Amino acid sequence: MFTGLIQGLGTIETLSQDRFTLSVCKSASHSILSDLEIGDSVAVDGVCLTVEEILFNGFIATASPETLQRTTLGRRSQAAEYVNLEPSLRVGNKLGGHFVSGHVDGLGCLAEAISREKAWELTFCSPSFLLEQWQSYIARYLVQKGSISVNGISLTIADCDAQRNWFKVSVIPHTYTETNLSYLNPGDLVNLECDILGKYVEQLLSYPSAKKDKNTQISLDFLTENGYL
Repeated sequence: MFTGLIQGLGTIETLSQDRFTLSVCKSASHSILSDLEIGDSVAVDGVCLTVEEILFNGFIATASPETLQRTTLGRRSQAAEYVNLEPSLRVGNKLGGHFVSGHVDGLGCLAEAISREKAWELTFCSPSFLLEQWQSYIARYLVQKGSISVNGISLTIADCDAQRNWFKVSVIPHTYTETNLSYLNPGDLVNLECDILGKYVEQLLSYPSAKKDKNTQISLDFLTENGYL
């Protein structure tokens, strides 16, 4: 579990089709590497990866076929030069963003980035070759003022169209300069993870028993029977 608050940048080198070396930029070496252990989880552009080997300036990790298919790890030439890094959330840590699982739903594409007086406005849309995936895994969860993770960054959706073919975020200068958002060019791909709370609500509402038991009253007995007490 992560918060979407990026702790530093790094570079990624492909060792094989599914194996990567992550090198942490010097400015982030302490926050990422100081107590890193084999088996730890690290979000790499929002993708939860397991540390398999620790290097003096980074670590080695492997991605599954599903991860390669869903994320920029399988399309590095179409992504930003640097990757965002965040170690996993620990009990007692501040939760300043939103709950980010590190399980990317799909890819988005930067449409435009506009510099305003006090913020950057970034618009993301579906890559033309992934429109069906966007409609299935992304569009249904885009809610104005809702949360979304872009390359592992916790952001708030400022606007989205009625058909949800695009969404816009407003980013403060600090977030823009301290993450790889500043390295994105129009057309570059990004990893998107929609708010996990919306997915659970959708699942609960679509479950057969939820439709049959519309008149169920929540009581102490009901909660006990269903394992909540």
